[in-house]
Amino acid sequence: MTPAVAGSDRSRAGAPGTGGVTAPARDRVELVITGMTCASCAARVEKRLNKLDGVAASVSFASEHAAVAFDPAQVRIADLIGAVEAAGYGAALPDAATDDDPTARYRLRLVLAATLTVPVLVFAWVAEARPPGWEWVSLVLATPVVAYAGWPFHAAAAANARHGAATMDTLVSVGTLSAWTWSTVVLAAGISTTVYFDTAGAITVLILLGRHLEARAKRRSGEAIRSLLELGAKDARVLRDGDELLVPIGDLVVGDRFVVRPGEKVATDGVVLSGSSAIDASMLTGESVPVEVGPGDEVVGATINSSGRLVVEATRVGAATALSQIARLVADAQAGKAPVQRLADRVSAFFVPIVIAVSALTLLGWLVLGGVAATAAFTAAVAVVVVACPCALGLATPTALMVGTGRGAQLGIVIKGPEVLEQTRRVTTVVLDKTGTLTEGRMAVTAVVPAHGVAERELLLLAAAAEDASEHPVARAVAAYGRERLGALPEAESFSARAGLGVEAVVGGRSVVVGRPSLLEDRGVHLGGELAGELARLEAAGSTVVAVASDGMPRGLVAVADRVRATSRQAVAELRALGLTPVLLTGDNRRTAEAVAAAVGIDRVLAGVLPEDKAAEVARLQEAGEVVAMVGDGVNDAPALARADLGLSVGTGTDVAIEASDVTLVSGDLRAVADAIRLSRRTLSTIKGNLFWAFGYNVAAIPLAVAGVVNPIVAAAAMAFSSVFVVTNSLRLRRFSPSGARS
Repeated sequence: MTPAVAGSDRSRAGAPGTGGVTAPARDRVELVITGMTCASCAARVEKRLNKLDGVAASVSFASEHAAVAFDPAQVRIADLIGAVEAAGYGAALPDAATDDDPTARYRLRLVLAATLTVPVLVFAWVAEARPPGWEWVSLVLATPVVAYAGWPFHAAAAANARHGAATMDTLVSVGTLSAWTWSTVVLAAGISTTVYFDTAGAITVLILLGRHLEARAKRRSGEAIRSLLELGAKDARVLRDGDELLVPIGDLVVGDRFVVRPGEKVATDGVVLSGSSAIDASMLTGESVPVEVGPGDEVVGATINSSGRLVVEATRVGAATALSQIARLVADAQAGKAPVQRLADRVSAFFVPIVIAVSALTLLGWLVLGGVAATAAFTAAVAVVVVACPCALGLATPTALMVGTGRGAQLGIVIKGPEVLEQTRRVTTVVLDKTGTLTEGRMAVTAVVPAHGVAERELLLLAAAAEDASEHPVARAVAAYGRERLGALPEAESFSARAGLGVEAVVGGRSVVVGRPSLLEDRGVHLGGELAGELARLEAAGSTVVAVASDGMPRGLVAVADRVRATSRQAVAELRALGLTPVLLTGDNRRTAEAVAAAVGIDRVLAGVLPEDKAAEVARLQEAGEVVAMVGDGVNDAPALARADLGLSVGTGTDVAIEASDVTLVSGDLRAVADAIRLSRRTLSTIKGNLFWAFGYNVAAIPLAVAGVVNPIVAAAAMAFSSVFVVTNSLRLRRFSPSGARS
């Protein structure tokens, strides 16, 4: 089963590249931001937060959240909230924020505005339907539309004006109030000219409709992370004095023992103490086949017990559980900004003032240079104000990120940050660790070959006792086999491990060396012709072989093997289909490595690489011009994962490896590597498509409005459609599916 995804809310001190200087501790907090209506709002909030000492903030308009890293010695959370409020917006911690339906903000106003605006449009466009005094009737109908239905725009524009800023609400407010005020003045003055009550009403209706649809789509884009958080159990059956006591999940502590009955959710991460069952982890891993568990196996909170009764001891609770940390990683990724978003943010920050200036110049230009009636000049100026909208720019990246990372979480793919998307596009080579990645990582002894004159029992006793203190998978397999065959093992003395080579110890007064033949040779022990032949035969068959020596003499060989994962060959084929070159990297000997590589379809093998040299091998590939993705699961893979351009850890591995990587594959299924790269590339492609549309819309729409080709009503419809289009286009990522069948 999958361990918790590691991660700390404190930045690590003395990180690489700091020259050993300890960086100040930084806390992280997520704030819910209210009152934002466009990308310019998000840019203002982000700018205000980042002005505080010791603060690095990223604000997402799409998710309406701010991810803030801050130095607690300089800034308090209250200061962060105060800074947001000083900018004219609201902020609260997630627990204190109300989870209201964003569509409710616009629904009632939209219905009222549409009902009253329809007759105004009919009067304006159908002369035969006009009653006597129809202009005055239009004034009566349009006034509540502009004043009440459009009040959120005016209120936001006024609040922004008080802070010396202008946003999309400023454009809408200026456009609708200008149309209504112009029409009211000329009507009251008895001037015979065109009135624009239909324009004021239609703009309000269309913008409200766009905001309503946008809010619905934005909420759908965040459904994946919300559903992930809702997966957890609400109660646990804790064992207290032999009785089962139902307690809220928040009352669980590490060490509690709880019961999981068939059909129930596992309350929290833990280790099975008794019972056996099949666990359905599909909601976390995307894998439909239940996993068999028994005593000693780890289980993850929120997974479902399919059959037998289990007694589990809690090992992680609350924010430390796999579910919570996966949700945190996804939320962090959604709050971040991809490099392609930075230009959009810069444009949005100064876009609205420029639009207002262009509108004023349009009015003057038409009046002075065009020599046209004031109504035509006014129409063009209002159209410029209404058609220009930075919202599509602000939504282009975060909505695609929210949907893409949310869909990934549903499939057991946790993408840690938006910058990862750029890296997946550039990757040319995928380096795959062997043990636990291409293979199952469960070693088992397959052969014991004693030297001439040495009893098999003696060989096994020496090897198992020496290996018993080591944590290496091969050592654990040898020790477990020895206990199974011989019972209790004598305790080794003077134990020392040689990373990637083997171990040395004193067993029963005898000096023992177990490991690679090269380690024995360094100690002056050479394998005889018979043992050397057996070594070659076993390695050619794909086994990992350790040699055993004692008192300066060779005592024999112990072979262990690790089964290749059933899905590894398909995974390698899928990577090749993406145009990537797979490379096998292992500390094992070349013959064993090549046997595994041949079984999965890999041509290039880097064998005999010591743990500390794995990162160096990745660096050598990079120096040769390759953009490297590294896939691994162990502690000794962490440096290579961090060194690679893109690090992917399989979730069945260690917390250290998961923390060092850019992408976590919760299921451990290697096919998810290709899926992760495909999903990341698809998300990046969607972001770029969204930005192309958003920029293209404004580049084309504003000149057309200046030229008088687009009237204000058409401008309002086009502006609303641009935002809805971007969000809807992002929602297509919800249909992303893994390549091939997943059994």
